[in-house]
Amino acid sequence: MADITLSVGVRQSLAAIKSTTASQQQQQLKLATGKRVNSALDNPVNFFTSSSLSNRARDLSSLLDSIGQGVKVIEAADKGIKALTKLVESAQASARQALQSTSSTPKVTGTNTTALTGSTVLSTAGAGGFAVGDTITVNGTAAFTFAAGDDVDDVISAINSNATLNPSSGPQKIQASLNGQGQLVVESLDGSSLAVSGSASAKVGTLFGGATLTASASTNSTRKDLAAQFDALRSQIDQLASDSGYNGVNLLDNGLLKVQFNEANTASITISGVKFNATGLGIAASTNNFQSDKDINDAIGNLTNGLTKLRNQASTFGSNLSVVQTRQDFTNSMIETLETGSDLLVLADQNEEAAKLVTLNTRQQLASTALSLATQAEQSVLRLF
Repeated sequence: MADITLSVGVRQSLAAIKSTTASQQQQQLKLATGKRVNSALDNPVNFFTSSSLSNRARDLSSLLDSIGQGVKVIEAADKGIKALTKLVESAQASARQALQSTSSTPKVTGTNTTALTGSTVLSTAGAGGFAVGDTITVNGTAAFTFAAGDDVDDVISAINSNATLNPSSGPQKIQASLNGQGQLVVESLDGSSLAVSGSASAKVGTLFGGATLTASASTNSTRKDLAAQFDALRSQIDQLASDSGYNGVNLLDNGLLKVQFNEANTASITISGVKFNATGLGIAASTNNFQSDKDINDAIGNLTNGLTKLRNQASTFGSNLSVVQTRQDFTNSMIETLETGSDLLVLADQNEEAAKLVTLNTRQQLASTALSLATQAEQSVLRLF
């Protein structure tokens, strides 16, 4: 079949309709997607720049979730420290209450009116006038053997360090000291009976100012009950510390948290945890059922040190939390900036694009009218038949 020849007017009108239809499709795509640049063909520079900005925004968005989880880990540790602080303060209250109950531990206390000092030499009459080789015995154990030049401090040190009286594997049971009146005191810290003697009993009696050298066993039930309460609180400290983790990370049980701040992993913070159970805080179990003031005061000292550790660590975690939250806010702002910048490169002005589509629709109608007019000239030949 021979090619059909169109007139110039018809061909031009058809070309105009095709062009307008193609433009309409582009405008409809822009209105549907809201973007004036939908592929690299529309504007290579804007398209690839926008894609790069959007990709970085997505990378930061995924990091933002990780940062948020890091915040929760630190918050969990902070809440744990606050709860631990309350438990330690409760233990303090128990120890102080025990201290208010008068101690009844067996003691052998000197009655001398002339005060002794640590440097008082034992060979002097006021300190017993001991001779070389004389011994002092506590509860049947020879705790001290006199040598030339030995003084009161030597006696105290010998009794306190005696491995039989005070085994290294347990708490101290027997304590020697000088009281505020310069009198030598030997105390049974666990409440068991006490007896002090020596190879020269008269000299031992002189050293203690003629005091009674034996004391019967005695237990303060109030202090014993409060010691048990103290130990129960100590167990709660261990349990609470182990329960202060979040998502498998416990900063109060030597956990380690690393929070990444950027997609290149060139900015991050590593937070090292601590061991804040009772042992880690330096809070030892009650000794000798809190029968002696010494054991209670030692416990109170440990609790005070533990509180100091908790408060210092709370400050450290607070500083770390501030850093992570600041980076979290910064990342949110950066994501918004990147997304806004990306949109500026590719987003369309809906009003403008809609106006263009209306104009194209009008042009298409005009082109259709022009085509109709062009074909009318050819139709006039039919009147000849």
